[in-house]
Amino acid sequence: MLGSAPGLSGRWERLEPRPRARMLRQVLHAGLRTSFHALGRFVASHPVFFASAPVLLSILLGASFSRYRVEEDVESLLAPKHSLAKIEGNLVDSLFPVNRSKHALYSDLQTPGRYGRVIVTTRKGSVLDPVHLDTILKLHRRIYQMQVTVPATGFNSFNYSFSYLCLPDDKNICIIDDIIRAMEEIQSARTSNRSAPILRYPITQLVDGRQAYIGHQLGGVQGWGPSGAVRGPGTGAKGEGVRSARALQLTYYLQARGGLMDRVASQWEKAFCAELQHFAALHPKLGLYPSTSSSLRTDFQFSSILARRPLLASLGVCSVLAVLCCSMRDCVRSKPWLGLLALLSITLSGLTAAGILNLTGATYNSTYLGIPFVMLGHGLFGSFEMLSSWRRTREDQHVKERVASVFEDVMLRFSGSTMLHLMTLGLAASPLTNMEAVRLFCRTAALAVTISYVYMLSFYSSCLVFTGYLETGYRHGCFCRRVPKPDRLDSKPAWYRCLMYTRYQDETQTTNPPHGVGDGVSHPHTPNPSLTHTHAHTHPHTANNPATHGHVHVANSTHTHPHPLTHPTANTDPHPQDSHLLLGCVRRCYGDWITNTYVKPFVVLLYLVYISFGLMGFLQVTQGSDPSALVAMDTATVLYTRAQQRYFSSYSPVIGFYIYESAPYWNVSVQRDLLEYAKGFQRISWLEAYLNYLSDRNQSTSQPRENFTRTLRHAFLREPQFAHFADDIIFAERGQGEEPDVAASRIFLVAKTTENKREEMSVLLDTLRRLSLTSRVRFLIFNPSFVYLDRYAAAVSSPLRHSLLAVLFLLGLSSLAVVEPLVSVWLGLTLLSVQFGVLGFMTLWGVELDCMSVLCLISALGHSADCSGPLLCGFASGRGDSRTRWVRVALERHGVPSLQTLICYSAALVPVGSVRSNLTRTLFRCLTLTAGCSALHTLAFLPTLLTFLPPSKSRGHRPEGEGQRQEVECVEMNDSTRVVDQITTV
Repeated sequence: MLGSAPGLSGRWERLEPRPRARMLRQVLHAGLRTSFHALGRFVASHPVFFASAPVLLSILLGASFSRYRVEEDVESLLAPKHSLAKIEGNLVDSLFPVNRSKHALYSDLQTPGRYGRVIVTTRKGSVLDPVHLDTILKLHRRIYQMQVTVPATGFNSFNYSFSYLCLPDDKNICIIDDIIRAMEEIQSARTSNRSAPILRYPITQLVDGRQAYIGHQLGGVQGWGPSGAVRGPGTGAKGEGVRSARALQLTYYLQARGGLMDRVASQWEKAFCAELQHFAALHPKLGLYPSTSSSLRTDFQFSSILARRPLLASLGVCSVLAVLCCSMRDCVRSKPWLGLLALLSITLSGLTAAGILNLTGATYNSTYLGIPFVMLGHGLFGSFEMLSSWRRTREDQHVKERVASVFEDVMLRFSGSTMLHLMTLGLAASPLTNMEAVRLFCRTAALAVTISYVYMLSFYSSCLVFTGYLETGYRHGCFCRRVPKPDRLDSKPAWYRCLMYTRYQDETQTTNPPHGVGDGVSHPHTPNPSLTHTHAHTHPHTANNPATHGHVHVANSTHTHPHPLTHPTANTDPHPQDSHLLLGCVRRCYGDWITNTYVKPFVVLLYLVYISFGLMGFLQVTQGSDPSALVAMDTATVLYTRAQQRYFSSYSPVIGFYIYESAPYWNVSVQRDLLEYAKGFQRISWLEAYLNYLSDRNQSTSQPRENFTRTLRHAFLREPQFAHFADDIIFAERGQGEEPDVAASRIFLVAKTTENKREEMSVLLDTLRRLSLTSRVRFLIFNPSFVYLDRYAAAVSSPLRHSLLAVLFLLGLSSLAVVEPLVSVWLGLTLLSVQFGVLGFMTLWGVELDCMSVLCLISALGHSADCSGPLLCGFASGRGDSRTRWVRVALERHGVPSLQTLICYSAALVPVGSVRSNLTRTLFRCLTLTAGCSALHTLAFLPTLLTFLPPSKSRGHRPEGEGQRQEVECVEMNDSTRVVDQITTV
């Protein structure tokens, strides 16, 4: 019988077991909104405390900047924290420490703690020309004789020269590069009118008969071909004569034993750079590109120094736009100070977070430059949402009720977006992250976002209370002066009337509808959204209106209303000049245009183009494992790296081939395997030289262990030309009277490379590691650059992947109890689409996937959720009308705050783009793409797609044939200023 009643069919559908999850969500929503309502009243009741406490706390914590420290270990920041290359490096250092080497060092393989390095190039000619050769040797002597005084003043000062700091050889003479010895031999031969010795490339033979690899010391080489023809640069084969060379690299190794020697070495590096700068000014025909052990750290942190003024300019530009975004023509309802106070709240939260970091002993690095923009995007979103909700409240209410209504309307969404930020940043800051720079950034950003959220609830909300009292007292929003009434303004000048224009409440009551039209969704009898608490049996278009909640006692609520629905997108506002400029544009122009039937196909086509270009960039993503890509431009590190890539890219760095276990070297099959492994490389191999030594003396290479080892120790290693191989072999005693075993040894390999040097090194690393797993001889390969290459792609991408999965999991979990399931689905798809677009377009813009770009991608998850989340929630909460109408409503309520946030955020990025730094350039490009992709989705893609894709708007809509009865609605109004017992509307 009940099912036959047309007026009850829709109500009984709601009592089925299917929507239990919806009921749970409604209960949780009601509880959370009530809690935020009570919190809003509490903050509004104590505004002085909540305004002063954050300021005092920030001042106290800001005094801790005396403990400010900068991170000095750049390798620990930019290299994967846990990698096989670091383990291999520790094993290599334990077997073959640098201080144990007494004959030769390879600058790109064995780099001690302190060193000075310089690349010398010629503007014209060759570095081997007599005039340039003499100049370079003169530079070498000046560096060798250079002295530093430590301490700089006092009676205990001592002068330290390079001979005191250098690494000595077995004769207690400083180890210098082999190219210096070769050049000294050439100079000596020319002085004595002898024929100069032939310099071969990349392996040459010195006067003492020793073979030396000079491929990393001589660059831009042109060699003589077999018939005397000139070969191109870098085309020399083994043993080929050098015709000319454009560059020369010299390395000066220092030893730092203890704190005093480390300070002395640090001062020597500074004097080294100053000496090279002075020498370059005296010899303009030479180009000098210095580099020291501290150059990377100094140039990496130099980005923070360069960005100081642009960051202040960003704050100034953002302040101006925030003031404009909070302003209206109505001088009383305009709140320009709230724009500045929102930025002040973000600044105070940043100062508090920095103070906490200082007190906990944390260090700073240049990647932290992105944290202010994470805070800025999230904080501006919350402030503009609160201001938009404030303007939708009733003006005849008390300020406490209006603030409580703002909390009830906004804080649930703002808390949800904050939770998304903390989830993405928190998981990326967990021990699962293998990149220390990413982990520290996300940990600090999560702390800053948390404090910003608390300050938005306290400081900014109390500022909203103060400006609310100014509005209640009809005081000017900027000058805080009481605005005269219209009858007194008529006698004032025109400029004064324009400056003091406002609308008094009596005008509003006589011209406005009873319950406000500017709400965005207005029915003629809809109660005030911020004043009432709706019971479960309200009419559908009031109960589901996201802005209507109140003490509404409804009679005969099972029947619908007979009146037609009004459309808020029409020009029903009697005071269009009072509306905000952006709100008026969205309400009267953009909302109708973006939902136009003829515009939708073009927006869908634009989205397909967006996906296509994103896919094209996604397929071209490259990893940026080079640390020099994260330092300031035009610095010593960048100039040195460019010179090295230009002149020394023909060969790879020297790769150490380490056999770390005892092997039967006397076995022919083992010898064959080791020679096969080294085949195709330029190599400095003791084993190959020893086998050739045996062959030249007509001795068999297959000997018993004792004979093989005895000849190696007592004959081969005692030859002057082979004595340097003693550094490459470790003997282990067996027993008394027995020859020791070769416990470990090393071979040096150099590969021929092309322009893609780092990619080829990564492939070579993987190939040789796979070979080591199947080889009978236990070996490993190592080069210091492997620390950055090893597992870099996985270390960089894993935090982003974990954060994205965490967000999707959080959305899926919240859809069970808090958020509408379709909202979670739409928000998840939006985040994936924004991430996909940012990743693809940044690749097309020339940004590699390094730690800085990954940090921006992680923060982009929260930023896109800030922009699109409220729009989706506002659209999904509407019932009983068309999709197009609710899209327009959502754009008016939440699209405008998102647009204001994006305008201020994008303008703040502009000064950062002018900083001459690779790190800030990556930051600017990634954050600009994040803002652009978020704006496209929030203002174009989502409004269009939601007009014809789920969720549906048919639920709660009654058939036309239902009985139409009038309903009497009693609204009880409680106001602290006056009490109206009942207002009865029919």
